[in-house]
Amino acid sequence: MSQNPIRILVADDHTLLREALCDLLRVEPDFEIVAQVGTGTATIQQAGEHRPDVLLLDLEMPESNPPETVRRLLAQDPALRIIVLSMHDAQQLVQQLLSLGVRGYLHKGAGRHTLVSAIRQSVGDGQQTVTLSVSPESLRARVEEPEDPGTLSSREREVLGLVAEALSNRQIATRLGVTEATVKRHLRNIFTKLEAVSRIDAVNRAVERSLIPRQRAGSMDAARSWR
Repeated sequence: MSQNPIRILVADDHTLLREALCDLLRVEPDFEIVAQVGTGTATIQQAGEHRPDVLLLDLEMPESNPPETVRRLLAQDPALRIIVLSMHDAQQLVQQLLSLGVRGYLHKGAGRHTLVSAIRQSVGDGQQTVTLSVSPESLRARVEEPEDPGTLSSREREVLGLVAEALSNRQIATRLGVTEATVKRHLRNIFTKLEAVSRIDAVNRAVERSLIPRQRAGSMDAARSWR
């Protein structure tokens, strides 16, 4: 355990979750919360101002492109230990962020002990140890499916399935409990992976590849017929 408190910056755009996380960490006698923020821009600014030992970084925040945010944070402070906390743990993204230098990647379903241990381990002995905790679905995908740039993550399939039901970005965000900016980011990734030019095109391409059920696309067709 460190002799001096481990100084932590918490970045998450969900205020209640962020405050609950801060309260949980303050119970630990060797942890100190130096700031909490809710956007990518504020994360970079506050990290530069406070120089924390550890940054707990949510990926689905406004004003944030995760890989670029990580690059800028580590360019600003190479000693910063970044631990990602996210519901989004597609293999390609996890590997990309680990290659950029994050020190941990934890699914938000991970327990308190896992998080606390990851924080302490990241600053413990100076070794480049990486803590990785992902969802069971992601682990099954690693075993069952080869990496394919055109394959959608489980979250991307979920978003596209709701698009196929003719839900707007706002409705999808409400249904999933995320921000509209997060939905738009998922859609950009979907369009890129499927080489689609519109929402309808993305749905049709996904149905052709059996990425989403064909019957879900019928809702979009029905909605179009009423316009």
